[in-house]
Amino acid sequence: MENAIEEKNKLSEEKKKRRRPTIWICATALFMGLNIAMSSFGIPVPGGHLYLCDVVICLAAILLDPFAAFLVGGVGSFLGDLIFYPLPMFVSLVTHGLQAVVISVFSHYVLKKHPVIAAVLGCVVGGIIMVAGYTIGKAFIYSTPEYAIIKLPYEIGQALLGIVFGPLLCFKCGIKKLLTALTKK
Repeated sequence: MENAIEEKNKLSEEKKKRRRPTIWICATALFMGLNIAMSSFGIPVPGGHLYLCDVVICLAAILLDPFAAFLVGGVGSFLGDLIFYPLPMFVSLVTHGLQAVVISVFSHYVLKKHPVIAAVLGCVVGGIIMVAGYTIGKAFIYSTPEYAIIKLPYEIGQALLGIVFGPLLCFKCGIKKLLTALTKK
């Protein structure tokens, strides 16, 4: 009887080990697709647009490990720009990739006893990285610091959207609980 129970537990553990990479790949691909979709349109505001991709990047980076966060943030933004607006695609790869990695590292390795504070702190640091990266990148790409300064308020607004709604969706809307439940089964 004990051997049968041990065998069943062993099979259950093997099934869990096989299931985790599948969920990791699916979650990473889902968030990458959302990032590409959200980078295709923005909220029109006077003088520009606010893109919603930072909300997806912050949410994914809080939930996923740093490598998956880089794939979602950096590679997803790169592909979105490649499809819709290719000029800043390499700036997006580096800036959003670094942003996502920093948020993920904060969320998983800093202040483990206070995950919400760690996630918000990571999103703030990641937002600063995104604003600085895009400002420097646009000044380089367009060869005019003036253009980068004109777009600075939109970059700050986009970062604030991610800082507010990423953790809100993760912790208050139950997305973290859902992903945790999927990986535990």
